[in-house]
Amino acid sequence: MSENNAGNYNFNDIEKKWQSFWESNKTFKTPDTTDKPKYYILDMFPYPSGDGLHVGHPEGYTASDIVSRYKRMQGFNVLHPMGYDAFGLPAEQYAVQHGIHPAITTEKNISNIRKQIKSLGFSYDWDREINTTQPEYYRWTQWIFLKLYNSFYDAEQKKARPIEELEIPADLSDDDRTKFIENHRLAYESNTPVNWCPALGTVLANEEVIGGVSERGGHPVVRKPMRQWMLRITSYADRLIDGLEDLDWAYGIKKLQLDWIGKSIGAEVDFKVYNDPAKTVEVLDTTIEKTEHTIKVFTTRPDTLFGATYMVLAPEHPLVDEILDDQQRFPVEMYKHEASLKSDLDRTDLAKDKTGVDTGAFAINPVNGQKIPIWISDYVLISYGTGAIMAVPSHDSRDFEFAKQFNLPINAVVSPTDKWLEEQVQKKNFDQDYLTKNKLENITEDAAGIRQVYNNHPGIFNDAFCGLGTAINSDKFDGMATEDFKVAIIAELEKDKVGEKAVNYKLRDWLFSRQRYWGEPFPIIHHEDGKVEAIDEKDLPVLLPETENFKPSTTGESPLANVPEWLYFEKDGKKVRRETNTMPQWAGSCWYYLRYIDALNNQAPFDKAKENYWMPVDLYIGGAEHAVLHLLYARFWHKVLFDLGIVSTDEPFQKLVNQGMILGLSYKDPRGVLVANDLMEKKGDKFFHKETGEELVEFTAKMSKSLKNVVNPDDIIRDFGSDTMRLYEMFMGPLEANKPWNMNGLEGVHRFLQKAWRMIVNAETGKLNDAVVDAEDCAELLRLRHKTIKKLTHDIETFGFNTAISQLMIFTNEFGKAKQRSKAAMEDFVLMLAPLAPHIAEELWAILGHDDTLSYVPWPKYDEALTVDPEIEIVVQINGKVRDKFMMDAGSDDKIIEETAMATEKIKTQLEGKTIRKVIVIKNRLVNIVAN
Repeated sequence: MSENNAGNYNFNDIEKKWQSFWESNKTFKTPDTTDKPKYYILDMFPYPSGDGLHVGHPEGYTASDIVSRYKRMQGFNVLHPMGYDAFGLPAEQYAVQHGIHPAITTEKNISNIRKQIKSLGFSYDWDREINTTQPEYYRWTQWIFLKLYNSFYDAEQKKARPIEELEIPADLSDDDRTKFIENHRLAYESNTPVNWCPALGTVLANEEVIGGVSERGGHPVVRKPMRQWMLRITSYADRLIDGLEDLDWAYGIKKLQLDWIGKSIGAEVDFKVYNDPAKTVEVLDTTIEKTEHTIKVFTTRPDTLFGATYMVLAPEHPLVDEILDDQQRFPVEMYKHEASLKSDLDRTDLAKDKTGVDTGAFAINPVNGQKIPIWISDYVLISYGTGAIMAVPSHDSRDFEFAKQFNLPINAVVSPTDKWLEEQVQKKNFDQDYLTKNKLENITEDAAGIRQVYNNHPGIFNDAFCGLGTAINSDKFDGMATEDFKVAIIAELEKDKVGEKAVNYKLRDWLFSRQRYWGEPFPIIHHEDGKVEAIDEKDLPVLLPETENFKPSTTGESPLANVPEWLYFEKDGKKVRRETNTMPQWAGSCWYYLRYIDALNNQAPFDKAKENYWMPVDLYIGGAEHAVLHLLYARFWHKVLFDLGIVSTDEPFQKLVNQGMILGLSYKDPRGVLVANDLMEKKGDKFFHKETGEELVEFTAKMSKSLKNVVNPDDIIRDFGSDTMRLYEMFMGPLEANKPWNMNGLEGVHRFLQKAWRMIVNAETGKLNDAVVDAEDCAELLRLRHKTIKKLTHDIETFGFNTAISQLMIFTNEFGKAKQRSKAAMEDFVLMLAPLAPHIAEELWAILGHDDTLSYVPWPKYDEALTVDPEIEIVVQINGKVRDKFMMDAGSDDKIIEETAMATEKIKTQLEGKTIRKVIVIKNRLVNIVAN
């Protein structure tokens, strides 16, 4: 696409020239000391995949680069760094399959991605580049882990403190003292049920398991308890919630975090297990059998306790084996095995059929003394609440479905609202099998009659009533509103010492270990007597050993267990063993934004004065797929560091912007089966399968190798230039929206750049166009110039890059037609174009007679008075229909506008014989007359 004539827009040469200039002159090197205000712009850094970038990846980087360049021109000292989140499973799996060390493939991939990123002209300070796999980086990741390990959370002060300050009871034995300390550390060991993938040889997060198999490779995954390192993120649940309030993040992202933390207020209630008829105990004036076992449940609806007709334990609950009836042992064991093959996400899928097994044991409902059966089911998770629930099928949808599936009692204890009952009747949402079974086929459908039937038979409908209402069938609490009943029943439970008010969270402590080689080693050693000891900070980093064996060990430990010369060493005359688990990929990304501040510091993770200057991050741009885990984990680490006085802010990222996805064109056959793009052929306006001849449906989907719909940015840059690619990605639509890639749109943007070039450059000579002169523009063009500066300023500040580009196109169309255009206007245009298309802007700036880069030239200013047209068109409506238009001085008084509208001949004629009821004036736009 690039032409070679002297005056043409030779983008290949121009882009190479300016990229070389920026690199050799370190144009974007960021000083740490300056009188300028700071602005820290951060990209979510990439994982260096062997496939490199596709055109979707640079979208967020382009947006951040536009803002970076704009802010420099606004007089800010801008920190805009780049690095690589380079540890992780893909590199290790490649090493296992091909026998190539992960460090080799990682460095090769980084080199390719660095080249691709530089080819797009992003204004990064490359002196601050980081790579999470480099020892000089992960030394400080290990250092932060030690800070977590050597700290505890003070619940009274609501902050982390050094473990040395923990108040330890004086009467503890040495062993109990050690256990007490370990139980308070923010980093601790635990035997925890995890998603274990034997084929991958590692633990997987819930999000990495789909349908019982690993997302990567489709290998079987089982649930099994394993020794893991955990981080006590749950201690920070409330602070993670409260901290969201003042952050400039989208509501949807905040809600995702709130839902993930899942704070709920209710009650913990004790249910005694019925298994010893020889002993009794009083519970709410009811004599029941005493037991050695108690099942504790958490519920947000203690007002429904009288409706609990059975209990459900998670299959992994430790009491299952204790209370199990011998006749049920075999089916229970079989079910537990089946449940171990499912991820938590699969188990809690609302659409799945409910399954479960009766344990044969019973519990006693503490509010009415009723004996209720205890089941196990996989829809109850050991990781949430207490791993046990009281089931109230009349007022919980999952319990309702389970009760109907297994024919368990359903007792109403909340009388529904009239609205809900009416909706059920209108939808005819009756359960016909239930009606027949209970001989209720001829029930009346009037509201009062239905309520009476429902109160006695809440299974008549296909849905449970889960809302708030009035208590029924609840003894002395009948007639109470739900919220009042909650307060009263909790007080009753506390009085009788069978329950108490409680707060619960969905958030679980962070499982912080992986059975991998390619990750940060833990700075931990194990003694033969079981003692755990932290490596001294001066001995960091604990380096990964060189090895050619990347396969998991036979014990389920990481490949590090296969390197005995690294694994064992002597300390103080005793043989010790290193920790074989490695940290998850999240570790490096939890704090990388801090390392950018002082990337070459060998004495500390960063200089405190520099951190105090740069933090918090002013703008963070990345994909919404990281809205929960990465952001939550990074916020947690940051709050710990803040508590310990290591950082100066409580939150790391002040403003967050999520870009949408760029989608590729994809195809599917009549059965909905996806077809790779290389198997599609186009005939006219239709698409067909090359091999079967079936007609295909075109649609947009996420770019992927399997669909072969990936567009390589290298090809686009070669054929159209990086400025075209940058502009097109921003022109496709709002930054946060998902957008389909379209070559026609790309070509249109390229034509705009060619037109902008010819507006300033003589197409024959390559020198300044003769139409560009040192003279004033006409009044109309002068107003357009100031309007454009105002709009570009607003649109870049608000990330409206697509409308900013549209305005530049309008500018080019109008000025391009003018026989004479001022050099000052052309300079302002080039400065406005510079953040969006920096290479062509630099070249045009040079052609306009400037000797140095425009990167720090001040952003153009506009005169507000010149952004307003002297006359504007006013539309006149009668009863909402346009009846006339007239010109008026901009900013005219509303009364004058109204009087002028009423005086036009068309309006006077239209209003004859009508009574004017109301006149509405919208300033500078319209007059609407309401008349009849």
